[in-house]
Amino acid sequence: MTTSIIRAACPHDCPDTCALLVTVKDGVATEVRGDPDHPSTAGVLCTKVSRYTERTYHKDRLLYPQKRVGGKGDGKFVRISWDEALDTIAAELGTIAAQDPQAILPYSYAGTMGLVQGESMAMRFFNRIGASLLDRTICASAGGAGYKYTVGTRMGTDLEQFQNAKLILIWGGNPIASNLHLWMRVQEAKRHGAKLIAIDPYRSLTAEKCHQHIALLPGTDAALALGMMHVLIAENLLDHDYIAQHTFGFEQLKERALEWPPERVAEVCGIDAQQVIQLARDYGEAALAGNGAAIRINYGLQRVRGGGMAVRNIACLPALVGAWRNAAGGVQLSVSDSFPKNLQALQRPDLLLRHGVPSRTINMSTIGDDLLRETSADFGSKIAAVIVYNANPVAVAPESRSVAQGFAREDLFTVVLEHFQTDTADYADILLPATTQLEHLDAHSAYGHLYMLANNPAITPLGESKPNTEIFRLLAARMGFDEDCFKESDDAIAAQAFDRRNERAINFDWASLKLKGWQKLNVPDAPFANGGFATPSGKCEFFSALMQADGLDPLPTYIPPYESVASNPTLAAKYPLAMISPPARNFLNSSFVNVQSLRDTEGEPHLDMHPTDAAHRGILTGGSVRIFNDRGTFNAKVRITEKARPGLVVGLSIWWKKFATDGKNVNELTSQRLTDMGRAPTFYDVLVEVEALP
Repeated sequence: MTTSIIRAACPHDCPDTCALLVTVKDGVATEVRGDPDHPSTAGVLCTKVSRYTERTYHKDRLLYPQKRVGGKGDGKFVRISWDEALDTIAAELGTIAAQDPQAILPYSYAGTMGLVQGESMAMRFFNRIGASLLDRTICASAGGAGYKYTVGTRMGTDLEQFQNAKLILIWGGNPIASNLHLWMRVQEAKRHGAKLIAIDPYRSLTAEKCHQHIALLPGTDAALALGMMHVLIAENLLDHDYIAQHTFGFEQLKERALEWPPERVAEVCGIDAQQVIQLARDYGEAALAGNGAAIRINYGLQRVRGGGMAVRNIACLPALVGAWRNAAGGVQLSVSDSFPKNLQALQRPDLLLRHGVPSRTINMSTIGDDLLRETSADFGSKIAAVIVYNANPVAVAPESRSVAQGFAREDLFTVVLEHFQTDTADYADILLPATTQLEHLDAHSAYGHLYMLANNPAITPLGESKPNTEIFRLLAARMGFDEDCFKESDDAIAAQAFDRRNERAINFDWASLKLKGWQKLNVPDAPFANGGFATPSGKCEFFSALMQADGLDPLPTYIPPYESVASNPTLAAKYPLAMISPPARNFLNSSFVNVQSLRDTEGEPHLDMHPTDAAHRGILTGGSVRIFNDRGTFNAKVRITEKARPGLVVGLSIWWKKFATDGKNVNELTSQRLTDMGRAPTFYDVLVEVEALP
């Protein structure tokens, strides 16, 4: 028996991007472990990825190309050859492109975060054909926009510094479920005396283990940050030197913040004024004492109408108290811009220039509406073909009923590259088997730590599955695209992943990275200790002229949710419960839902509801309930618990529809309205009502 250990990387949409060691015996992957030498992974994997072999060798893996033989959505297919599949796709796309190539739409997101299997050969193909561009907004673009207006770039506190902090605010996240390796360092900080405060409408697993939990109403985080600013300014808990040297617009900010006394904030957020005051004091006093005062923002809080502004407001706080001076202070939303990714070489946007006209852009978060649009002067050509890869929009995109209606169009040609027959795959005309991370090569950046990683293929592809890159290579050849970039190997693409002209990646060498598995960027421990913000002023911008030019309030403010008493009292009277749908611990977006052992742990779709709200409706724990609003309905088992604050219900997600008793999930109720900035979805800006089922 031949045994080998292969260095790999986790590909999923998680900030941890773990370094993996895959044990292979006689060509079969038998175990996936965390690399104990990788500083951020430290030998530990989450429950999901530790069972990766169960996913790779799943009995339902797609192993051969197939074509649809039933109705769209019925999920009925027959096996075909790769030649037939490729010829069919090339013929359909060629016919459409001859009329208007922008009627072709790629739809992808972070089913893999790899720089090779994600958007390299695929983007080259779509740029060359002249397809519509996809605005990939579904997860993080609102918060990213707010953060960049303020700080200038998505950089922040290094994961490897959090254990040195003395105060940690976990704002809008549940790292036990979705950022495990941060949580390990937070726990280390706690053992050394750090105070942990969770700010979250829901008492998550993480909030239960913090010293304090502030359960504000969904969508009110921006107001809480304004209240903190008020107290910091009123009580002079400020680093005046840092403000003078490294910020812009303090006097205007001061005037705005003083409009938000703790009493006003408490009323908006549904909390006590004393909580606002003490939170600000804890934060300001820790930073001014020279201790690490760190904030971990996660993306949950930006999935509301004012989500971008909420992140912006929070991002202002470290500069007020000089928290950036300490490597264990500051804030982390994402560190993804630390990586000098060579996107020009990877994706070849220059291939679009041959078409002479700019491609239109379709927002992935409004795919439900856009698939149903007819040809018009404003919209352009009706979408005639969608190629889905690294995504499952029928389960994940908002206002799911519209999404399903769009994919059910008989005149829409749909190709899906997948590992399994997902909810979206059921609507495919051609279904193509893609390789998993254990079967292909890739290069990875991260958004929660500062290491470049290599993923070496551990096993040969199962069945007739192919990497995304090879599928688009073959399609390019069928379409007659003869540019040299379509002949590049995955190794050649990966070798271009990072720009070595940038000092942060000056030591990048693909051959060495494959051997070692990972390498840290060349970055300072405290990125903004001496200012150096990537804004137009070079400072942390409390006042943003860019925002003003974009038609936004240039100062921090509060924007109430679309669906709230403040914005729509009539709707709030009809649907008095706010609903959020954070990730279930054993799923990752919609990945892993079909892994039996993980789904068994989750049980079935359920809704957490406060005892007061349940009693008012005559609902008993364990009973079946219908959750509904004007957009749709879905059913779940109810859990009556004080984890959900009064007025809030929580549906942990994202379930495939086919695994629910009613064939629906929480996105039946979400809307396609977009955030204040970043054009992102408002998944947590939802009002509903709940009733018991017989």
